[in-house]
Amino acid sequence: MFDSVLNAFRAPDIRRRVLYVLGMLIVFRLLAHVPVPGVNHAALSNFFQTNQLFGLLDLFSGGGLSNFSLVGLGVNPYINASIIMQLMTGVIPSLAALQREGEYGRNRINQYTRYLTVPLAALQAYGFLALLASQSVLSTRFDLASWETLTQIVSLTAGSILLMWIGELITEKGIGNGISFIIFAGIVGRIPHQAAPVISGPDGWARIIPFIIIAIAVIAGVVWVNEGQRRI
Repeated sequence: MFDSVLNAFRAPDIRRRVLYVLGMLIVFRLLAHVPVPGVNHAALSNFFQTNQLFGLLDLFSGGGLSNFSLVGLGVNPYINASIIMQLMTGVIPSLAALQREGEYGRNRINQYTRYLTVPLAALQAYGFLALLASQSVLSTRFDLASWETLTQIVSLTAGSILLMWIGELITEKGIGNGISFIIFAGIVGRIPHQAAPVISGPDGWARIIPFIIIAIAVIAGVVWVNEGQRRI
């Protein structure tokens, strides 16, 4: 396996693609620490510690939500737009016909998905801000007529669109699916933060080693099934 990795890095094209992916992921992790103004960070931290659901969403955003960062929404709006477009393709005849037109049809549907991502991101940003305002987390007045609220909605929406663009660049110029890479990088980026309290506690390693073993077994099982062949 290591020989295959080394041989891949010896190929200039593959090496360039891998380094491009790593560079884009570094940009993503830097953006996750660019805060959007207008929040009480102590109250925000307490909110995420007491809310398991948003803690899970924060895991997929790479800590962007708990930091109230520019990319706090992650790629969730784009994923939701993709799911909606897939459902609409099976319902709307014109979209179904467009999907059967090969590469041109797929490109058009992808373009519609990008357009749909913008209002979904703005709506999700508004909902998240409304929730934070109800929990007295925002340090600014929550009102669509206020310049601060509009700035926060636009910032979160722009961050989500920026992540979508980075994901598509990874898909086009890197290796694999860019959106999947961003989700993976977000989860990996939160592992030290999530594991530190467990390891530092009593019998920390005794609790985390079984989890590591199960994780390796699950990954091995997924790879084994995915690479399975039935010879006919």
